[in-house]
Amino acid sequence: MAKAVEPDNSRYTSRVQATTRQTAQMLLLKPALVKLLRMHVHGLANLDNLDGAFVVFGNHSSHLDAPLILCSLPNRLSRFVATGAAGDFFFDSWVKSMSMSVFMNAFAIDRGKGGKGRRGMSAQLLSDGVPILLFPEGTRSRTGAMGPYKPGVASLCISRGVPALPVALVGAYDAWPSKQNHLPKGRPEVHVVFGRPMVPYPGEIAHEFNERMRRQVLELHDTTARAYGKKTLVEFERTVALERASKKSQIAALVDDAKEQADKQEDR
Repeated sequence: MAKAVEPDNSRYTSRVQATTRQTAQMLLLKPALVKLLRMHVHGLANLDNLDGAFVVFGNHSSHLDAPLILCSLPNRLSRFVATGAAGDFFFDSWVKSMSMSVFMNAFAIDRGKGGKGRRGMSAQLLSDGVPILLFPEGTRSRTGAMGPYKPGVASLCISRGVPALPVALVGAYDAWPSKQNHLPKGRPEVHVVFGRPMVPYPGEIAHEFNERMRRQVLELHDTTARAYGKKTLVEFERTVALERASKKSQIAALVDDAKEQADKQEDR
């Protein structure tokens, strides 16, 4: 019986490739972000004691999110960070695959929509000592509000015994919402806010840790948003709720109108 061939993950731990990637980030990616945005980074002191493998996570509302986080982390931490990216979107052509590998040290995540992706890759990288960047929402917000967190990231931290590093991105949705087909214009202001690394409590299960992680990002985001006059996640969520209520009212009105017209037809 032939032995299964173990996947080669050496590019994620290669010092040569890490140096090449950081050079590309410093010379190309970060200058591009600075040209497009007014970037402000907060909470770097919270990272002083962070080392080894960890999971960076945050709210996800824009294609800017991963580049913003990678270019805001200190070099000693960002050097080997591998970014989880949708296999059905970012790995559907060699051009995107190459760009994601060069700038993001990306690995494909299978979202069940086809495309590349390998089960257990996140866990394997953490076991190999590679920090990873994941978005627990699983996809970009289409409204600016933060979606529910899937507990997979929390479960990874518990099973692999690694800390979770929360980061809030304030203003990224306004800079480049999902419906916008062009790059940001006018250098909008974006804030990257790092919190303190989080570890699961003894006996804490994934769903409980997951909820703590989500609340921490919400607090980091909205505290910074209020301080700088930006829209909070709570306000985005309230806007979505009002829009849904309005649509329901409109549908109810149309139904009532249709019933009224039907009743009039019967009376005739």
